[in-house]
Amino acid sequence: MLENFSQYLALIIIILFLVMLAQKLKVAYPIVLVLGGLALCAVPGIPAVNINPELIFVIFLPPLLYEAAWYTSWKDLWRWRRVISSFAFLIVIVTSFVVALVSNSLIPGFTLALGFLLGGIVSPPDAVSATSVLKSVKAPKRLSAIVEGESLLNDAASLIVFRFALAAVDTGKFVFHDAAISFMIVIVMGIVTGIAIGMVYYAIHRWLPTTPNMDIVLTFTAPYVMYIAAESFHFSGVLAVVSGGLYLSARSHLILSTASRVRGSNVWSTIGFVLNGIVFMLIGLELPVIVNGLGDVSLGNAIWYGVLITVVLIFARLLSTMGASVFTVFISRFITTADSRPGWKGPLLFGWAGMRGVVSLAAALSIPLTLKSSGLPFPQRNLILFITFTVILLTLVVQGLTLPPLIRWVKMEDPDYEKTPEEQEKDLRLQLSGISIRYLDEHHAEALGASKSLQNLRNRFENDQLEPGDTDEDQAHYRDVYKQLLSHQRDSLHFINKQQGVNEEMVRKYLTLLDLEEEKLRMKYEEE
Repeated sequence: MLENFSQYLALIIIILFLVMLAQKLKVAYPIVLVLGGLALCAVPGIPAVNINPELIFVIFLPPLLYEAAWYTSWKDLWRWRRVISSFAFLIVIVTSFVVALVSNSLIPGFTLALGFLLGGIVSPPDAVSATSVLKSVKAPKRLSAIVEGESLLNDAASLIVFRFALAAVDTGKFVFHDAAISFMIVIVMGIVTGIAIGMVYYAIHRWLPTTPNMDIVLTFTAPYVMYIAAESFHFSGVLAVVSGGLYLSARSHLILSTASRVRGSNVWSTIGFVLNGIVFMLIGLELPVIVNGLGDVSLGNAIWYGVLITVVLIFARLLSTMGASVFTVFISRFITTADSRPGWKGPLLFGWAGMRGVVSLAAALSIPLTLKSSGLPFPQRNLILFITFTVILLTLVVQGLTLPPLIRWVKMEDPDYEKTPEEQEKDLRLQLSGISIRYLDEHHAEALGASKSLQNLRNRFENDQLEPGDTDEDQAHYRDVYKQLLSHQRDSLHFINKQQGVNEEMVRKYLTLLDLEEEKLRMKYEEE
């Protein structure tokens, strides 16, 4: 046990240095971690890594999905709901169908059922890979919002396709009518389960006497409870975590204290970083085990099949994004759309951002060794594993490295925001200052005339300066009024955020600053 602990400790240290290298090279860190894992495989004495799919699905996946859902903009998710839902569900099914046809035609021994199984595995793009690339370049905000929203939901759709295809391979039967009904039940009940459990956690946070440490621990248990509860009833655990995370995130300002939000954000960002790093590193370290399991299939043929499926996936996604752009122009004549003229630049970038990742590998690894119905070895299991690994590697490296120059080449302006982020921040700051001054003048006019601290507080929003009051009474009154003001500012920011054209990322930044200001105020006047 101590030896394994030392190995994991060394792995985390290596991950940190590789991430530093990625930052130095200005490359998305998932790419460097996968390549670093491949490089480690060549080092003598490095033990072979066998990834347990349950480790990914139960230990890693729920908190990573929950963190992504927590920081996803509900406003953007709703605005781009048609694009996101179509790519998260319809395009996943279409992609699986295309992969099934190609693999059945060109890969010896592949049936349509095995093709659908492979399609369900490799169809979902990975959120972490795409967003880490987009953060390193100046990309339109809508591109990031759509990519993040799609990746939250397409994991669920692909795993559902995988589940039905797995049953079809095992039994040799596939009834479309039954599968369609079951598909809807799995989706709807997964969402219902997540929201129901989210409501329970809402009640615990809202009405029970929790502390910041308790709140943080509760947020870590929530995704596991949602996922395990949904999966135990054969519903979508992914959708349960996503829907529950979105539900609680939208109400975090009501159920979590300032200290809980500040500390929880720091803890979650660190844990998420470590979990993502370990997963991408393990993908690279898994290669020798996958190659050794190819059996009768030559390595050259396996590589060719992997490249073939990768090319099919890339072109299928690009055709889907371009086709969606054309369809949007047509349908906008009859219904209101978020953007009636999407053009070609956005769809091109969105199509090229379809990098695959951890969910695909975990799904492939979860294929059983034998068929339940007959006990015979599962057909083409090792080849499916290798193709999946090849798809992940090629999309991460090729698309991940070329996406930044592609974004710079197309020079797509952000159509949603006419002003620069700096100008948006200045406007938001001035708007908040005006709101604060009006609040003090309207609700605490008498106190303003008597308290030097409150006068200085008001001047802060005009001069960005604040001096402490002269007496303890001034300080106590100042603290109480300032806390009320911070609360009013927070409510105002949530109201401002509902308006179109307001950058939610900027609003979140100022909400965090308000939390930090309130935490600093609490610590300054905390009783010994």
